[in-house]
Amino acid sequence: MIFGIPAAVIASVVLALSYAVLFTEKLNRAVAVMLGASAMILLGVLSFDEALKGIDFNTIALLVGMMIMVGIAEQSGAFQYAAVKSAKTVKANPRGLLAALGIVTAVLSAFLDNVTTVLLIVPVTIEITHKLKLAPYPFLLMEIFASNIGGTATLIGDPPNILIGGAVGLSFADFLQELTWLVLLTLALLLLGFDFCFGRKMKAAEKARQAVMKIDERKLITDAGLLKKSAAVLGLVIAGFLAAEHLHIANGTIALAGAALLMTLSSLGKTHAERDKQAEEAFDRVDWTTIFFFTGLFALVYGLEVTGVLSLLGEKALQLVDGSVQKATFLVLWASALLSAVIDNIPFVATMIPMLKTMEEGLGGREAMMPVWWALSVGSCFGGNGSLIAASANVIVAGLAARDGHPLNFVKFLFWGLPVMLLSAAVASVYFYVVHFM
Repeated sequence: MIFGIPAAVIASVVLALSYAVLFTEKLNRAVAVMLGASAMILLGVLSFDEALKGIDFNTIALLVGMMIMVGIAEQSGAFQYAAVKSAKTVKANPRGLLAALGIVTAVLSAFLDNVTTVLLIVPVTIEITHKLKLAPYPFLLMEIFASNIGGTATLIGDPPNILIGGAVGLSFADFLQELTWLVLLTLALLLLGFDFCFGRKMKAAEKARQAVMKIDERKLITDAGLLKKSAAVLGLVIAGFLAAEHLHIANGTIALAGAALLMTLSSLGKTHAERDKQAEEAFDRVDWTTIFFFTGLFALVYGLEVTGVLSLLGEKALQLVDGSVQKATFLVLWASALLSAVIDNIPFVATMIPMLKTMEEGLGGREAMMPVWWALSVGSCFGGNGSLIAASANVIVAGLAARDGHPLNFVKFLFWGLPVMLLSAAVASVYFYVVHFM
C-alpha cells in the first residue's frame, strides 16, 4: 500500500497515463516513458535499484552496437548502390523494378532497422520513378510493406524481435529457422499481389528507361575501403549472432564488439584529432531517443511486474484459453496484429512479454509455449502494415513522399495496409497450425 492505495493500482494508473501521452504524441516518446518511470520511483512503486534491474541491458547494447555499425556503413553508399543496381538488373522495367525494390528492401530490413532502410532506399526510389515518369506511390507502398515483413525474419530486423529475443533467450539462428519460410511465403504473396494490382499495368518509355540505365551506380560508392571494412565486420557480427548460443556470448556483447572493431578499422591512418572527431560522429549516429525510450519503457513495465498486475492478467488469459497453447497462439497472433495496427508495437510487446512469462507454467513450460512467443513476434511485426501510424518506417516514408508532392494520407494507406496486414496474419495462422499443431 502506498498512501493507502494498493501499489498495483498506482502502477497501472502511471502506465496508463504514460501510454496515453505516448499515443497522443503530446510529448516526445522517450520523455513520456521516462516521466512514467520516474513516477514509478518517486511514488514508491519501485526503488531506483529495482528500476535498473528491470532494464534489459543486453537489448540496449544490441541496439547501440547495430546503430553505430549501420551508421558507419551507410556512409560508404552501399545501400543506394544496391537500389540502383537492382533497377538496372531488371533493365529499368517498371514491373520488374517494383519487385526488385521490394526484395532489396525486405533483405536490408532483415539486417538493418526498418527506419534506416527506408531512409536510404526511398530517396533513390523517388529519383528513379521520376526518371521513368511513374507515380512513386506503388513503389513506396511496396517498400513499407516489404520492410515490415522482411524485418520479421531476424532477431535484429524489428525492435519487437529484439525485445522478445532478449527476454526469452532466442538466438539469431532461432529466428531464421522458425520464421524464414513464413516471411518468404508472405513476401512472395505480397509481390504477386502488387504485380497484379500495379506491376502489369506499368509502362515506361524507352527513352526514360535509358535515362535510368545511364546512372553510374559505382559513383554512389563514396568510400570503397569503408565498404569493404563494413561488409567484413557486419559479416563477422552476423556469424557471431549465429554462433552466440554455442559460444555463450550475449548478442549485445557481439554487437558492441563489432561496433568497436568497425570504429577502429575505419579510423586507421588518421590523426588523433580526426579519430576523435570520427568517434564522436559515430556516437552521434546512435538514435539516443530510441535508446532512452527503451530504457524508460523497461522500468515502466517492470513496475507492473513487481506489483503483480501482469501475473493477474496472465491468470485471466490462461482462463480465457483454457490452458491450450493452440488457442493462446492464435489469440496472441491476432491480438498482436490488430492492436499493433493502431498502437506502437514496441510498448505493446514490452508489456506482453512479462505477462506471457507468467503463463508459461500453466501452458506446460517455455518449450511447450514457444508457438505463443513466435506468434507475438509475427503478429506485432506484421501488424506494422495495418495503418500509417503502426510503424516508424511508415511515418518516415509518408514524410518523404509528402515532401516530394505525393502525400500518403491515413485513409489512402489504410485501403491497402489493412488487407495486407489481415492477409499476412491469415497466412501466419495457417503456417503456425501446419508447423506446430498438425
